[in-house]
Amino acid sequence: MLNWVLWALALSVVITTLLPLTNSVTWWVRMWDFPRVHIAGVALLTLAVSLPFTVSLKPLLSTVLVAVVIYQGLQIFPYTPLAQTEIDLSSGQAPDEEITLLSVNVLMENERYQDLIAILQREDPDVLLLMETDETWNVALTEVLSRCATVEKHIADDHYGMIFATRLPTSHVELLWPAGDDTPAVRAVLTSPSGVDFNFIGLHPRPPVPGNTTEVRDKQIKDAALMTQSSERPTVVMGDFNDVAWSWTTKRFKDYGDLLEPRVGRGMISSFHADYPFMRLPIDQMFMTKDVGLVSFRRLENFGSDHFPMAATVFIAQSERANNAD
Repeated sequence: MLNWVLWALALSVVITTLLPLTNSVTWWVRMWDFPRVHIAGVALLTLAVSLPFTVSLKPLLSTVLVAVVIYQGLQIFPYTPLAQTEIDLSSGQAPDEEITLLSVNVLMENERYQDLIAILQREDPDVLLLMETDETWNVALTEVLSRCATVEKHIADDHYGMIFATRLPTSHVELLWPAGDDTPAVRAVLTSPSGVDFNFIGLHPRPPVPGNTTEVRDKQIKDAALMTQSSERPTVVMGDFNDVAWSWTTKRFKDYGDLLEPRVGRGMISSFHADYPFMRLPIDQMFMTKDVGLVSFRRLENFGSDHFPMAATVFIAQSERANNAD
């Protein structure tokens, strides 16, 4: 009986490891991009349990399990403190040059409005991206958003509402529907306190769940990277990508946009699911071009959503002003 159980577990971790390599857009294939830590854990536990017992084709079983652990470990490794960071922490020449950003998936059904309002009042972000905002959330947040000079809204009851708000000078802001999808993205050109124009892109594509392929999500993420690639301005991208940091989609996004990631070398800083620690994954993302300095990147407290808010402080050196002018 134990022999069958061990081989069944081994086959399951092999299959779930290989499926994402097909690059299929089918949801039940791409969902296995997410639990790489869990797959590695099951493989390691199966290997440990098998060692003291007599198992059919034990050398083959052990080799397969070790290969799974190594492969999954290599995918996860950049998001551990053991890896080298992509972005060093630093500070602007003056504190008033720093820009605070906050990205929050509010969870449409969440009714803890005051808890989020308290976070917004405490953090007082210069740039705010809110997702899953329906009319009830819109009304609840009207007063706290009134401090922002620019507020752009798409209010919807399908879990894909979006509010973008900023108190920074804004020369351009628009809501987009990339890739023909019905989920919005935001693109804005803002001016930093040091007088440098920079891009902000906010995303919230659909996840790989029954009824959804990842084709549109992958294209929306790719389109955002191409927007970054074609721009000469410093750029920050934030949002609920509904995709893990180590997926091939996100890796392609980073490569196309020549983007850096605060999580690399600092740990997963998982943002979802807020209620179930054993299920937590880094799907609320932040990326930046190399001409953006990073002061801090952190996860805030649970306020009733299934996502934790993600906060960052950045700065853009005045030396970028010349590049903007060019």
